[in-house]
Amino acid sequence: MNKIILLATTTLCLAIGLSGTATAQTTKDLVGTWTLVVSTNVGQDGRKIDVWGPNPKGMYAFDDKGHFVIVNARPDLPKFVSNNRNQGTPDENKAIVQGSLSLYGTYSVADKVLTYKVEGSSWPAWTGTDQKRTIISFTGDELTYTLPGSIGGTSETKIRRLK
Repeated sequence: MNKIILLATTTLCLAIGLSGTATAQTTKDLVGTWTLVVSTNVGQDGRKIDVWGPNPKGMYAFDDKGHFVIVNARPDLPKFVSNNRNQGTPDENKAIVQGSLSLYGTYSVADKVLTYKVEGSSWPAWTGTDQKRTIISFTGDELTYTLPGSIGGTSETKIRRLK
């Protein structure tokens, strides 16, 4: 009987130790600077797209006081021919709006949910709202979560802590 208990305990400890997945419990778990790895949107029709392209660019910063800032941008954003951001063509402006997103505010973590209290965003519909992200996995240096996509459907985002 003792061998069975020892074997079960050892197996459980090994499974927990090898899984490498933890859950972010507090804001302190996220403090630091992170980079976007991938953000995939699954539409209502099941179609998948890389929201920020195949080589996304994004920076996420979380401080120890509960503040955050996020900037995501496609790497292929066009340069304005006019070299003046207030004089973009309709196509240039459309590419920028659809290819970038920034937001800032405060954040909290509880019950496997990361909540952004958005104070400002380049997507005005999010300003003044609480944006909830369901944490799928957290290893300490990599965080994956899902969210309702701002382009419809559901998005899954993975970020990695910068060293």
